Amino acid sequence: MTLASLSQQTGLAVLDHLERSVRIPVVDGLQAQGDLIVIPYAVVASSVTFWPDRGWTDVPSEGVELLRGAAGGNPHTLVADPGTCRWTTRVLDSEWLAIGVFETSAPAYLLHPEHGATGCAPGTYVVRRQRERDGQRARVVAD
Repeated sequence: MTLASLSQQTGLAVLDHLERSVRIPVVDGLQAQGDLIVIPYAVVASSVTFWPDRGWTDVPSEGVELLRGAAGGNPHTLVADPGTCRWTTRVLDSEWLAIGVFETSAPAYLLHPEHGATGCAPGTYVVRRQRERDGQRARVVAD
């Protein structure tokens, strides 16, 4: 999958500074993209649990917006082939950072107009907001 083909599939444009012919790497570990971090569920299973009704939603080929940047900025969009990925926001996170969880049986992609795209190998992942240090305090990253 290239950035150009993913952008065309979703109808979401990426900024001109990104090389569209590049192949998107697919990995099964931690991935950060601006104000989001994608973590394999097994890494945080002790702190992230599901509601009794998990409320899974299939991810359509055009994607599902996970988070929009600060002040209505650019969206982070989860994209997958139909029937291969599902998403839920019905999670409890002891860190209060989880946006949701997705399960995928084929590569799924996180697309952002400024950051390009990253690929997630088949598996279950937690999508969280990122934090940064501000002196003695931590604050959520605003991208």
